[in-house]
Amino acid sequence: MKCWLILLIGWLPSAFAVELIQNTESRDYQSLNGEWNVIIDAFDVGDKRKFFTNTVPSSPSQLVEYNFSSSMKLQVPGDWNTQDKELFRYEGSVWYHRKFTVDKRKNKNYVLYLGAVNYIAKVYLNGEFLGGHEGGFTPFQFNVNDNLKDGENSLVVKVNNRREPDYIPTMSTDWWNYGGITRSVKLLELENAYISDYSAVYAPGSEPAIKAYFKAAGDYSKKSKVLFRVPELGINATVALDKNGKAEVIIPADPQLWTPENPKLYGIEIAFNGSEVVDRIGFRTVDINGTEILLNGESVFLRGISIHEESPKGAGRSWSEEDARTLLSWAKELGCNYVRLAHYPHNEAMLRIADEMGLLVWAEIPVYWDIQFGSEEVYQKAETQYTEMLTRDKNRAAIILWSIANETPKDEVRTEFLGKLVDKVHSLDPTRLVTAAINTQSTTEYGRRVDDPFAEKVDVIGINTYCGWYEDAPEECANYRWVSDYDKPIIVSEFGAGALQGFHGDEHQVFTEENQALVYRYNLEMLDNMVGLRGVSPWILKDFLSPRRPLANIQDYWNRKGLLSENGVKKKVWYVMKEWYEKKAE
Repeated sequence: MKCWLILLIGWLPSAFAVELIQNTESRDYQSLNGEWNVIIDAFDVGDKRKFFTNTVPSSPSQLVEYNFSSSMKLQVPGDWNTQDKELFRYEGSVWYHRKFTVDKRKNKNYVLYLGAVNYIAKVYLNGEFLGGHEGGFTPFQFNVNDNLKDGENSLVVKVNNRREPDYIPTMSTDWWNYGGITRSVKLLELENAYISDYSAVYAPGSEPAIKAYFKAAGDYSKKSKVLFRVPELGINATVALDKNGKAEVIIPADPQLWTPENPKLYGIEIAFNGSEVVDRIGFRTVDINGTEILLNGESVFLRGISIHEESPKGAGRSWSEEDARTLLSWAKELGCNYVRLAHYPHNEAMLRIADEMGLLVWAEIPVYWDIQFGSEEVYQKAETQYTEMLTRDKNRAAIILWSIANETPKDEVRTEFLGKLVDKVHSLDPTRLVTAAINTQSTTEYGRRVDDPFAEKVDVIGINTYCGWYEDAPEECANYRWVSDYDKPIIVSEFGAGALQGFHGDEHQVFTEENQALVYRYNLEMLDNMVGLRGVSPWILKDFLSPRRPLANIQDYWNRKGLLSENGVKKKVWYVMKEWYEKKAE
Protein backbone atom coordinates (compact mmCIF):
# COMPACT_ATOMS: atom_id res chain seq x y z
CA MET A 1 0.00 0.00 0.00
CA LYS A 2 1.05 3.60 -0.50
CA CYS A 3 2.57 5.31 2.50
CA TRP A 4 1.59 8.95 2.07
CA LEU A 5 -1.37 10.85 3.40
CA ILE A 6 -3.48 13.43 1.58
CA LEU A 7 -5.88 15.56 3.62
CA LEU A 8 -8.98 17.54 2.83
CA ILE A 9 -10.46 19.76 5.50
CA GLY A 10 -14.11 19.50 6.47
CA TRP A 11 -16.57 22.28 5.69
CA LEU A 12 -17.97 24.63 8.31
CA PRO A 13 -20.76 27.10 7.48
CA SER A 14 -19.10 30.30 8.68
CA ALA A 15 -16.72 33.03 7.62
CA PHE A 16 -14.95 32.48 10.96
CA ALA A 17 -14.23 28.81 10.25
CA VAL A 18 -10.61 27.71 10.05
CA GLU A 19 -8.90 24.50 9.08
CA LEU A 20 -8.91 21.96 11.86
CA ILE A 21 -5.73 22.39 13.85
CA GLN A 22 -3.72 19.29 14.60
CA ASN A 23 -2.81 18.43 18.20
CA THR A 24 -4.39 21.24 20.19
CA GLU A 25 -2.96 19.88 23.45
CA SER A 26 0.51 20.94 22.29
CA ARG A 27 -0.58 24.54 21.70
CA ASP A 28 -0.87 27.46 24.10
CA TYR A 29 -4.49 27.62 25.19
CA GLN A 30 -6.91 28.69 27.88
CA SER A 31 -9.23 25.93 29.01
CA LEU A 32 -12.90 26.87 29.03
CA ASN A 33 -13.90 23.66 30.76
CA GLY A 34 -15.77 23.77 34.02
CA GLU A 35 -19.11 25.07 35.20
CA TRP A 36 -21.37 26.73 32.60
CA ASN A 37 -24.81 28.28 33.07
CA VAL A 38 -27.52 26.70 30.93
CA ILE A 39 -31.10 27.38 29.87
CA ILE A 40 -33.37 24.55 28.72
CA ASP A 41 -35.18 25.68 25.58
CA ALA A 42 -37.63 22.92 24.69
CA PHE A 43 -39.72 25.16 22.39
CA ASP A 44 -36.74 26.90 20.73
CA VAL A 45 -37.64 30.43 21.75
CA GLY A 46 -34.04 31.41 22.45
CA ASP A 47 -33.16 32.46 18.91
CA LYS A 48 -36.08 34.90 18.72
CA ARG A 49 -35.40 36.24 22.21
CA LYS A 50 -31.68 36.50 21.40
CA PHE A 51 -30.29 34.48 24.27
CA PHE A 52 -26.94 34.73 22.49
CA THR A 53 -26.64 38.43 23.43
CA ASN A 54 -26.71 37.65 27.16
CA THR A 55 -28.67 40.83 27.70
CA VAL A 56 -28.90 42.16 31.26
CA PRO A 57 -31.79 44.61 31.95
CA SER A 58 -30.57 48.20 32.23
CA SER A 59 -33.55 49.19 34.37
CA PRO A 60 -36.38 47.50 36.33
CA SER A 61 -38.80 48.33 33.52
CA GLN A 62 -36.84 46.53 30.77
CA LEU A 63 -38.36 43.15 29.94
CA VAL A 64 -35.80 40.37 29.43
CA GLU A 65 -37.26 36.86 29.75
CA TYR A 66 -34.09 34.95 30.53
CA ASN A 67 -31.12 35.26 32.85
CA PHE A 68 -28.05 33.05 32.48
CA SER A 69 -26.54 34.19 35.79
CA SER A 70 -29.45 32.75 37.78
CA SER A 71 -30.01 29.66 35.63
CA MET A 72 -28.98 26.09 36.34
CA LYS A 73 -25.38 24.93 35.93
CA LEU A 74 -23.79 22.00 34.10
CA GLN A 75 -20.24 20.79 33.80
CA VAL A 76 -18.36 21.02 30.50
CA PRO A 77 -17.25 18.58 29.19
CA GLY A 78 -20.25 16.45 30.00
CA ASP A 79 -23.65 15.30 28.83
CA TRP A 80 -26.75 16.86 30.30
CA ASN A 81 -28.61 13.53 30.58
CA THR A 82 -26.64 12.22 33.57
CA GLN A 83 -26.01 15.56 35.28
CA ASP A 84 -29.67 16.28 36.04
CA LYS A 85 -32.34 13.61 36.43
CA GLU A 86 -34.96 15.84 34.79
CA LEU A 87 -32.82 15.88 31.63
CA PHE A 88 -32.24 12.12 31.51
CA ARG A 89 -34.41 11.61 28.41
CA TYR A 90 -34.38 15.20 27.17
CA GLU A 91 -33.88 15.78 23.45
CA GLY A 92 -33.95 19.36 22.26
CA SER A 93 -32.15 22.67 22.70
CA VAL A 94 -30.00 23.79 25.61
CA TRP A 95 -28.21 27.14 25.64
CA TYR A 96 -24.78 27.10 27.35
CA HIS A 97 -23.10 30.27 28.60
CA ARG A 98 -19.91 31.21 30.34
CA LYS A 99 -17.78 34.30 30.79
CA PHE A 100 -14.02 34.27 30.53
CA THR A 101 -11.25 36.85 30.67
CA VAL A 102 -8.43 37.23 28.15
CA ASP A 103 -5.26 39.27 28.18
CA LYS A 104 -5.44 39.80 24.43
CA ARG A 105 -2.05 40.21 22.77
CA LYS A 106 -1.13 41.74 19.45
CA ASN A 107 0.18 39.65 16.55
CA LYS A 108 -1.54 36.52 17.82
CA ASN A 109 -4.15 34.27 16.26
CA TYR A 110 -7.00 33.29 18.56
CA VAL A 111 -9.00 30.17 17.72
CA LEU A 112 -11.99 28.81 19.63
CA TYR A 113 -11.86 25.00 19.61
CA LEU A 114 -14.73 22.69 20.59
CA GLY A 115 -13.86 19.00 20.84
CA ALA A 116 -17.43 17.75 20.25
CA VAL A 117 -21.00 18.97 20.63
CA ASN A 118 -23.95 16.63 20.10
CA TYR A 119 -25.51 17.14 17.63
CA ILE A 120 -26.10 20.64 16.20
CA ALA A 121 -24.11 23.58 17.56
CA LYS A 122 -24.50 27.32 17.03
CA VAL A 123 -21.70 29.39 18.55
CA TYR A 124 -21.73 33.07 19.55
CA LEU A 125 -18.95 35.20 21.01
CA ASN A 126 -19.88 38.56 22.52
CA GLY A 127 -23.23 38.38 20.76
CA GLU A 128 -21.75 37.71 17.32
CA PHE A 129 -22.54 34.50 15.45
CA LEU A 130 -19.34 32.58 14.72
CA GLY A 131 -20.94 29.66 12.92
CA GLY A 132 -22.45 26.24 13.32
CA HIS A 133 -21.47 22.62 13.20
CA GLU A 134 -23.32 19.39 12.56
CA GLY A 135 -22.12 16.05 13.89
CA GLY A 136 -21.80 14.92 17.47
CA PHE A 137 -18.33 13.37 17.68
CA THR A 138 -15.78 15.46 15.79
CA PRO A 139 -14.04 18.77 16.59
CA PHE A 140 -14.58 22.18 15.03
CA GLN A 141 -13.15 25.63 15.55
CA PHE A 142 -13.42 29.33 14.65
CA ASN A 143 -11.04 32.24 14.25
CA VAL A 144 -12.07 34.83 16.85
CA ASN A 145 -9.40 37.51 16.34
CA ASP A 146 -11.87 40.24 15.38
CA ASN A 147 -14.49 39.87 18.08
CA LEU A 148 -12.47 38.59 21.04
CA LYS A 149 -12.17 41.37 23.62
CA ASP A 150 -9.27 42.26 25.85
CA GLY A 151 -10.83 41.55 29.22
CA GLU A 152 -14.19 39.87 29.83
CA ASN A 153 -15.91 37.90 27.07
CA SER A 154 -19.29 36.18 26.78
CA LEU A 155 -19.48 32.80 25.02
CA VAL A 156 -22.83 31.19 24.17
CA VAL A 157 -23.33 27.80 22.53
CA LYS A 158 -26.75 26.55 21.51
CA VAL A 159 -26.79 22.75 21.51
CA ASN A 160 -29.54 20.59 20.03
CA ASN A 161 -29.50 16.77 20.14
CA ARG A 162 -32.90 16.22 18.54
CA ARG A 163 -32.86 13.26 16.12
CA GLU A 164 -33.81 13.88 12.49
CA PRO A 165 -34.14 11.56 9.45
CA ASP A 166 -31.36 13.30 7.48
CA TYR A 167 -28.80 13.25 10.30
CA ILE A 168 -25.86 10.86 10.81
CA PRO A 169 -26.77 8.82 12.80
CA THR A 170 -30.44 8.94 11.91
CA MET A 171 -33.56 8.48 14.04
CA SER A 172 -32.85 5.11 15.66
CA THR A 173 -29.69 3.91 17.40
CA ASP A 174 -28.89 1.31 20.03
CA TRP A 175 -27.07 3.75 22.30
CA TRP A 176 -28.12 6.70 24.42
CA ASN A 177 -28.48 10.04 22.66
CA TYR A 178 -26.31 12.03 25.06
CA GLY A 179 -26.68 15.78 24.48
CA GLY A 180 -24.31 18.55 25.43
CA ILE A 181 -20.81 19.93 25.02
CA THR A 182 -19.24 16.54 25.56
CA ARG A 183 -15.54 17.28 25.02
CA SER A 184 -13.13 20.07 25.95
CA VAL A 185 -13.49 23.70 24.91
CA LYS A 186 -10.28 25.70 24.42
CA LEU A 187 -9.25 29.18 23.38
CA LEU A 188 -6.04 28.63 21.42
CA GLU A 189 -3.44 31.41 21.37
CA LEU A 190 -1.28 30.91 18.29
CA GLU A 191 1.46 32.92 16.62
CA ASN A 192 0.62 35.23 13.71
CA ALA A 193 1.79 32.32 11.55
CA TYR A 194 1.67 28.73 12.76
CA ILE A 195 1.73 25.12 11.64
CA SER A 196 -1.90 24.08 11.49
CA ASP A 197 -1.46 20.57 10.16
CA TYR A 198 1.24 17.93 9.91
CA SER A 199 1.81 14.23 9.56
CA ALA A 200 4.71 11.81 9.71
CA VAL A 201 4.53 8.28 8.29
CA TYR A 202 6.91 5.41 7.69
CA ALA A 203 7.98 4.61 4.13
CA PRO A 204 9.41 1.08 3.97
CA GLY A 205 11.68 -0.22 1.25
CA SER A 206 15.31 -0.91 0.50
CA GLU A 207 16.02 2.57 1.88
CA PRO A 208 13.42 3.10 4.63
CA ALA A 209 12.46 6.67 5.40
CA ILE A 210 10.13 8.98 7.27
CA LYS A 211 7.82 11.11 5.12
CA ALA A 212 6.68 14.30 6.78
CA TYR A 213 4.12 16.89 5.70
CA PHE A 214 3.45 20.39 7.08
CA LYS A 215 0.83 23.06 6.41
CA ALA A 216 1.15 26.64 7.64
CA ALA A 217 -1.68 29.06 8.36
CA GLY A 218 -1.92 32.72 9.30
CA ASP A 219 0.36 35.48 8.07
CA TYR A 220 3.30 33.35 6.95
CA SER A 221 6.04 34.34 4.54
CA LYS A 222 6.48 32.32 1.38
CA LYS A 223 10.14 32.01 2.35
CA SER A 224 9.34 30.58 5.77
CA LYS A 225 10.98 27.35 6.87
CA VAL A 226 9.94 24.53 9.18
CA LEU A 227 12.39 22.76 11.46
CA PHE A 228 11.50 19.07 11.92
CA ARG A 229 13.29 17.01 14.56
CA VAL A 230 13.08 13.42 15.74
CA PRO A 231 15.96 13.39 18.25
CA GLU A 232 15.97 9.64 18.86
CA LEU A 233 16.39 8.98 15.12
CA GLY A 234 18.92 11.77 14.61
CA ILE A 235 16.53 13.66 12.31
CA ASN A 236 17.10 17.41 12.19
CA ALA A 237 15.71 18.76 8.91
CA THR A 238 14.87 22.26 7.69
CA VAL A 239 12.13 22.42 5.07
CA ALA A 240 10.95 25.43 3.04
CA LEU A 241 7.26 26.12 2.55
CA ASP A 242 5.92 26.31 -0.99
CA LYS A 243 3.69 29.12 -2.28
CA ASN A 244 0.65 27.37 -0.75
CA GLY A 245 2.20 27.19 2.71
CA LYS A 246 2.92 23.47 2.43
CA ALA A 247 6.09 21.45 2.77
CA GLU A 248 7.03 17.80 2.33
CA VAL A 249 10.24 16.02 3.13
CA ILE A 250 11.54 12.44 2.89
CA ILE A 251 14.28 11.62 5.38
CA PRO A 252 16.18 8.30 5.44
CA ALA A 253 15.50 6.59 8.78
CA ASP A 254 15.12 3.09 10.14
CA PRO A 255 12.83 3.41 13.17
CA GLN A 256 11.85 0.61 15.49
CA LEU A 257 8.39 -0.28 14.26
CA TRP A 258 5.30 0.03 16.46
CA THR A 259 3.58 -3.24 17.44
CA PRO A 260 1.09 -4.24 20.15
CA GLU A 261 3.91 -6.13 21.89
CA ASN A 262 6.28 -3.16 21.68
CA PRO A 263 4.34 0.07 21.08
CA LYS A 264 7.35 2.25 20.37
CA LEU A 265 6.57 5.98 20.09
CA TYR A 266 9.04 8.62 18.97
CA GLY A 267 9.02 12.19 20.20
CA ILE A 268 8.78 14.64 17.31
CA GLU A 269 9.33 18.40 17.37
CA ILE A 270 8.10 20.93 14.81
CA ALA A 271 9.51 24.44 15.21
CA PHE A 272 8.10 27.35 13.20
CA ASN A 273 7.93 31.11 13.66
CA GLY A 274 9.02 31.08 17.28
CA SER A 275 6.71 28.30 18.48
CA GLU A 276 7.05 24.53 18.77
CA VAL A 277 4.60 21.66 18.50
CA VAL A 278 5.53 18.30 20.01
CA ASP A 279 3.95 14.91 19.53
CA ARG A 280 4.62 11.19 20.03
CA ILE A 281 4.21 9.12 16.90
CA GLY A 282 4.64 5.44 16.13
CA PHE A 283 5.75 4.14 12.75
CA ARG A 284 4.35 0.97 11.20
CA THR A 285 2.82 -0.43 8.04
CA VAL A 286 -0.46 -2.28 7.52
CA ASP A 287 -1.53 -4.22 4.45
CA ILE A 288 -3.40 -7.32 3.35
CA ASN A 289 -2.32 -10.41 1.45
CA GLY A 290 -5.26 -12.59 0.51
CA THR A 291 -7.00 -13.41 3.78
CA GLU A 292 -4.11 -12.19 5.93
CA ILE A 293 -3.79 -8.83 7.70
CA LEU A 294 -0.14 -7.79 7.75
CA LEU A 295 1.33 -5.51 10.39
CA ASN A 296 4.88 -4.55 9.46
CA GLY A 297 4.79 -7.38 6.94
CA GLU A 298 3.85 -10.02 9.53
CA SER A 299 0.47 -11.73 9.81
CA VAL A 300 -1.52 -10.61 12.84
CA PHE A 301 -4.69 -11.96 14.47
CA LEU A 302 -6.83 -9.27 16.10
CA ARG A 303 -7.96 -10.26 19.59
CA GLY A 304 -10.42 -7.53 20.32
CA ILE A 305 -13.43 -6.09 22.06
CA SER A 306 -16.01 -3.49 21.02
CA ILE A 307 -16.27 -0.40 23.22
CA HIS A 308 -18.81 2.41 23.52
CA GLU A 309 -17.65 5.83 24.71
CA GLU A 310 -19.46 5.54 28.02
CA SER A 311 -18.26 6.05 31.57
CA PRO A 312 -16.48 3.03 33.10
CA LYS A 313 -18.62 3.39 36.21
CA GLY A 314 -22.28 3.81 35.36
CA ALA A 315 -23.72 5.94 32.59
CA GLY A 316 -22.64 9.14 30.88
CA ARG A 317 -20.51 10.17 27.92
CA SER A 318 -16.85 9.43 28.61
CA TRP A 319 -14.29 12.07 27.67
CA SER A 320 -11.35 12.10 30.07
CA GLU A 321 -7.92 10.50 29.92
CA GLU A 322 -8.73 8.72 33.19
CA ASP A 323 -11.82 7.10 31.68
CA ALA A 324 -9.95 6.16 28.51
CA ARG A 325 -7.17 4.55 30.49
CA THR A 326 -9.67 2.52 32.55
CA LEU A 327 -11.58 1.24 29.51
CA LEU A 328 -8.47 0.34 27.55
CA SER A 329 -6.81 -1.24 30.59
CA TRP A 330 -9.80 -3.57 30.84
CA ALA A 331 -9.26 -4.50 27.19
CA LYS A 332 -5.61 -5.29 27.89
CA GLU A 333 -6.56 -7.34 30.94
CA LEU A 334 -8.93 -9.37 28.77
CA GLY A 335 -6.02 -10.25 26.48
CA CYS A 336 -6.81 -7.87 23.63
CA ASN A 337 -4.38 -6.46 21.12
CA TYR A 338 -7.20 -4.60 19.31
CA VAL A 339 -10.33 -2.56 20.07
CA ARG A 340 -13.31 -1.59 17.95
CA LEU A 341 -14.35 1.95 18.90
CA ALA A 342 -18.06 1.82 18.13
CA HIS A 343 -20.06 3.45 16.54
CA TYR A 344 -18.61 6.96 16.12
CA PRO A 345 -15.29 8.78 16.58
CA HIS A 346 -14.20 8.49 20.21
CA ASN A 347 -12.38 11.21 22.10
CA GLU A 348 -8.74 11.90 21.29
CA ALA A 349 -7.51 10.49 24.61
CA MET A 350 -8.73 7.02 23.58
CA LEU A 351 -6.55 7.09 20.48
CA ARG A 352 -3.46 8.45 22.18
CA ILE A 353 -3.66 5.92 25.01
CA ALA A 354 -4.26 3.11 22.51
CA ASP A 355 -0.99 4.25 20.87
CA GLU A 356 0.73 4.10 24.24
CA MET A 357 -0.74 0.75 25.35
CA GLY A 358 -0.28 -1.06 22.05
CA LEU A 359 -3.92 -1.57 21.08
CA LEU A 360 -4.76 -1.67 17.39
CA VAL A 361 -7.89 0.33 16.58
CA TRP A 362 -10.95 0.05 14.34
CA ALA A 363 -12.42 3.59 14.15
CA GLU A 364 -15.72 4.52 12.52
CA ILE A 365 -18.36 7.17 11.87
CA PRO A 366 -22.06 6.57 12.65
CA VAL A 367 -23.28 5.62 9.17
CA TYR A 368 -25.51 3.29 11.11
CA TRP A 369 -28.49 1.15 10.10
CA ASP A 370 -30.83 2.85 7.62
CA ILE A 371 -29.69 6.42 7.07
CA GLN A 372 -30.89 8.26 3.95
CA PHE A 373 -28.58 6.61 1.44
CA GLY A 374 -30.36 8.22 -1.50
CA SER A 375 -29.57 11.77 -0.34
CA GLU A 376 -26.53 13.60 -1.71
CA GLU A 377 -26.75 16.00 1.23
CA VAL A 378 -26.49 13.11 3.69
CA TYR A 379 -23.56 11.70 1.74
CA GLN A 380 -21.74 15.03 2.08
CA LYS A 381 -22.34 14.92 5.83
CA ALA A 382 -20.69 11.50 5.94
CA GLU A 383 -17.68 12.82 4.01
CA THR A 384 -17.37 15.77 6.37
CA GLN A 385 -17.52 13.61 9.49
CA TYR A 386 -14.88 11.30 8.06
CA THR A 387 -12.62 14.16 7.05
CA GLU A 388 -12.82 15.70 10.51
CA MET A 389 -11.99 12.37 12.17
CA LEU A 390 -9.11 11.68 9.77
CA THR A 391 -7.69 15.15 10.26
CA ARG A 392 -7.61 14.79 14.03
CA ASP A 393 -6.40 11.19 14.25
CA LYS A 394 -4.17 10.55 11.24
CA ASN A 395 -0.96 10.50 13.30
CA ARG A 396 -2.10 7.69 15.58
CA ALA A 397 -0.25 4.49 14.73
CA ALA A 398 -2.83 2.41 16.59
CA ILE A 399 -5.51 3.05 13.96
CA ILE A 400 -5.25 0.45 11.21
CA LEU A 401 -8.91 0.19 10.17
CA TRP A 402 -11.28 2.94 9.07
CA SER A 403 -14.85 1.61 9.18
CA ILE A 404 -17.44 3.43 7.13
CA ALA A 405 -20.68 1.75 8.22
CA ASN A 406 -22.47 -0.63 10.58
CA GLU A 407 -25.32 -3.02 9.74
CA THR A 408 -26.65 -1.28 6.65
CA PRO A 409 -29.37 -2.73 4.37
CA LYS A 410 -28.36 -4.67 1.28
CA ASP A 411 -29.56 -2.68 -1.72
CA GLU A 412 -28.11 -0.83 -4.70
CA VAL A 413 -28.57 2.69 -3.34
CA ARG A 414 -26.76 1.87 -0.10
CA THR A 415 -24.01 0.01 -1.97
CA GLU A 416 -23.40 3.00 -4.27
CA PHE A 417 -23.31 5.40 -1.28
CA LEU A 418 -20.86 3.26 0.69
CA GLY A 419 -18.72 2.46 -2.34
CA LYS A 420 -18.28 6.17 -3.00
CA LEU A 421 -17.33 6.71 0.64
CA VAL A 422 -14.77 3.89 0.49
CA ASP A 423 -13.12 5.56 -2.50
CA LYS A 424 -13.07 8.87 -0.64
CA VAL A 425 -11.46 7.40 2.47
CA HIS A 426 -8.84 5.59 0.37
CA SER A 427 -8.01 8.89 -1.33
CA LEU A 428 -7.74 10.69 2.00
CA ASP A 429 -5.61 8.01 3.63
CA PRO A 430 -3.95 5.29 1.53
CA THR A 431 -1.90 4.13 4.53
CA ARG A 432 -4.73 2.28 6.29
CA LEU A 433 -7.32 -0.38 5.55
CA VAL A 434 -11.03 0.28 5.02
CA THR A 435 -13.73 -1.97 6.44
CA ALA A 436 -17.41 -2.00 7.46
CA ALA A 437 -19.55 -4.17 9.71
CA ILE A 438 -21.97 -6.17 7.54
CA ASN A 439 -24.92 -8.23 8.78
CA THR A 440 -26.42 -9.18 5.40
CA GLN A 441 -25.11 -12.70 4.91
CA SER A 442 -27.24 -15.29 3.15
CA THR A 443 -28.20 -18.62 4.74
CA THR A 444 -26.84 -21.89 3.40
CA GLU A 445 -27.55 -25.48 4.30
CA TYR A 446 -24.54 -25.52 6.60
CA GLY A 447 -24.35 -21.98 7.89
CA ARG A 448 -23.78 -18.54 6.34
CA ARG A 449 -22.37 -17.14 3.09
CA VAL A 450 -20.76 -13.71 2.76
CA ASP A 451 -22.13 -12.55 -0.59
CA ASP A 452 -22.93 -8.87 -0.08
CA PRO A 453 -21.63 -7.04 -3.21
CA PHE A 454 -20.41 -4.19 -1.00
CA ALA A 455 -17.78 -6.57 0.42
CA GLU A 456 -15.99 -6.24 -2.91
CA LYS A 457 -15.17 -2.61 -2.10
CA VAL A 458 -13.56 -2.95 1.34
CA ASP A 459 -10.09 -4.22 2.22
CA VAL A 460 -11.29 -6.20 5.24
CA ILE A 461 -14.78 -7.67 5.68
CA GLY A 462 -16.48 -7.08 9.02
CA ILE A 463 -19.27 -9.47 10.03
CA ASN A 464 -21.86 -8.97 12.77
CA THR A 465 -23.58 -12.21 13.73
CA TYR A 466 -25.65 -13.19 16.77
CA CYS A 467 -25.98 -16.94 16.51
CA GLY A 468 -27.48 -18.37 19.70
CA TRP A 469 -29.05 -15.08 20.73
CA TYR A 470 -31.24 -13.55 18.02
CA GLU A 471 -31.26 -16.69 15.88
CA ASP A 472 -30.79 -20.45 16.32
CA ALA A 473 -30.04 -22.34 19.49
CA PRO A 474 -26.58 -21.87 21.01
CA GLU A 475 -25.65 -25.51 20.31
CA GLU A 476 -26.26 -25.01 16.59
CA CYS A 477 -23.60 -22.30 16.35
CA ALA A 478 -20.72 -24.74 16.75
CA ASN A 479 -21.80 -26.48 13.53
CA TYR A 480 -22.01 -23.27 11.50
CA ARG A 481 -19.75 -23.20 8.46
CA TRP A 482 -18.98 -19.84 6.88
CA VAL A 483 -18.01 -19.35 3.25
CA SER A 484 -17.08 -16.12 1.50
CA ASP A 485 -17.26 -15.06 -2.11
CA TYR A 486 -14.25 -12.82 -1.53
CA ASP A 487 -10.59 -13.64 -0.93
CA LYS A 488 -10.23 -11.11 1.87
CA PRO A 489 -9.58 -11.10 5.61
CA ILE A 490 -12.66 -11.40 7.82
CA ILE A 491 -13.19 -9.84 11.24
CA VAL A 492 -16.23 -10.91 13.23
CA SER A 493 -16.89 -7.40 14.39
CA GLU A 494 -19.80 -8.38 16.68
CA PHE A 495 -21.20 -11.48 18.34
CA GLY A 496 -22.55 -12.08 21.81
CA ALA A 497 -25.52 -12.38 24.16
CA GLY A 498 -27.02 -10.46 27.06
CA ALA A 499 -26.82 -11.17 30.79
CA LEU A 500 -27.66 -9.28 33.93
CA GLN A 501 -24.61 -9.41 36.17
CA GLY A 502 -25.44 -11.42 39.29
CA PHE A 503 -28.47 -13.13 37.71
CA HIS A 504 -27.82 -16.89 37.80
CA GLY A 505 -29.82 -19.87 36.65
CA ASP A 506 -30.07 -22.61 34.07
CA GLU A 507 -27.69 -22.17 31.17
CA HIS A 508 -30.62 -22.13 28.74
CA GLN A 509 -32.41 -19.31 30.59
CA VAL A 510 -31.84 -16.04 28.76
CA PHE A 511 -30.18 -13.14 30.56
CA THR A 512 -28.45 -15.42 33.08
CA GLU A 513 -24.68 -15.25 33.27
CA GLU A 514 -24.67 -18.99 32.55
CA ASN A 515 -26.59 -18.56 29.30
CA GLN A 516 -24.32 -15.77 28.11
CA ALA A 517 -21.27 -17.94 28.77
CA LEU A 518 -22.91 -20.86 26.93
CA VAL A 519 -23.61 -18.74 23.84
CA TYR A 520 -20.00 -17.59 23.82
CA ARG A 521 -18.57 -21.10 24.14
CA TYR A 522 -20.49 -22.35 21.10
CA ASN A 523 -19.71 -19.20 19.12
CA LEU A 524 -16.03 -19.62 19.85
CA GLU A 525 -16.22 -23.15 18.46
CA MET A 526 -17.77 -21.65 15.32
CA LEU A 527 -14.98 -19.08 15.08
CA ASP A 528 -12.29 -21.75 15.45
CA ASN A 529 -13.61 -23.31 12.23
CA MET A 530 -14.03 -20.07 10.27
CA VAL A 531 -11.86 -19.85 7.13
CA GLY A 532 -10.22 -16.47 6.61
CA LEU A 533 -10.92 -15.22 10.12
CA ARG A 534 -8.30 -12.68 11.16
CA GLY A 535 -9.92 -11.06 14.18
CA VAL A 536 -12.90 -10.74 16.50
CA SER A 537 -14.39 -7.92 18.60
CA PRO A 538 -17.32 -9.36 20.58
CA TRP A 539 -20.15 -7.09 21.65
CA ILE A 540 -19.29 -5.48 24.09
CA LEU A 541 -16.86 -4.52 26.86
CA LYS A 542 -19.44 -3.21 29.36
CA ASP A 543 -23.19 -2.73 29.63
CA PHE A 544 -24.34 0.62 28.27
CA LEU A 545 -27.51 2.69 28.25
CA SER A 546 -29.93 2.14 25.36
CA PRO A 547 -33.52 3.36 24.93
CA ARG A 548 -34.27 0.20 22.93
CA ARG A 549 -33.86 -2.08 25.97
CA PRO A 550 -36.88 -1.59 28.31
CA LEU A 551 -37.24 -5.06 29.91
CA ALA A 552 -37.97 -4.23 33.55
CA ASN A 553 -35.78 -5.71 36.28
CA ILE A 554 -33.38 -7.14 33.68
CA GLN A 555 -32.42 -4.49 31.15
CA ASP A 556 -33.98 -1.35 32.63
CA TYR A 557 -32.77 0.52 29.52
CA TRP A 558 -29.31 -1.04 29.58
CA ASN A 559 -27.93 -3.14 26.77
CA ARG A 560 -26.77 -6.14 28.82
CA LYS A 561 -24.35 -7.69 26.32
CA GLY A 562 -21.30 -6.46 28.21
CA LEU A 563 -18.60 -8.78 29.49
CA LEU A 564 -18.66 -6.35 32.42
CA SER A 565 -21.65 -4.81 34.18
CA GLU A 566 -22.28 -1.08 33.85
CA ASN A 567 -20.11 -0.66 36.96
CA GLY A 568 -17.23 -2.79 35.71
CA VAL A 569 -18.03 -6.06 37.52
CA LYS A 570 -16.91 -9.14 35.57
CA LYS A 571 -19.51 -11.65 34.38
CA LYS A 572 -18.78 -15.35 33.82
CA VAL A 573 -18.36 -14.71 30.10
CA TRP A 574 -15.31 -12.53 30.78
CA TYR A 575 -13.32 -15.58 31.79
CA VAL A 576 -14.56 -17.61 28.79
CA MET A 577 -13.32 -14.94 26.41
CA LYS A 578 -10.07 -14.37 28.29
CA GLU A 579 -9.21 -18.08 28.14
CA TRP A 580 -9.82 -18.19 24.37
CA TYR A 581 -7.57 -15.18 23.85
CA GLU A 582 -4.83 -16.75 25.92
CA LYS A 583 -4.86 -19.73 23.57
CA LYS A 584 -4.89 -17.48 20.51
CA ALA A 585 -1.87 -15.58 21.81
CA GLU A 586 0.24 -18.72 22.18
